[in-house]
Amino acid sequence: MKTLELKFLNEEEKIVTLSLDQPVEPADPAAIDQAMDEIITQNVFFSAGGSLVSKKSARIVERNVVDIEI
Repeated sequence: MKTLELKFLNEEEKIVTLSLDQPVEPADPAAIDQAMDEIITQNVFFSAGGSLVSKKSARIVERNVVDIEI
């Protein structure tokens, strides 16, 4: 399973991560950058440390899970 992680800094300069399942690939850095700017501008998410104030990073994370029969 893949997720797109958008990392922001809040007012207390702590990292806040928003995770989105099944990202479109290949990732479009310009579109992600624009979306992150819009999230900050619209102030739609709030964290324990206050509003999101700046972008930190974005990445796609892949996680593989294999069930083991016991």
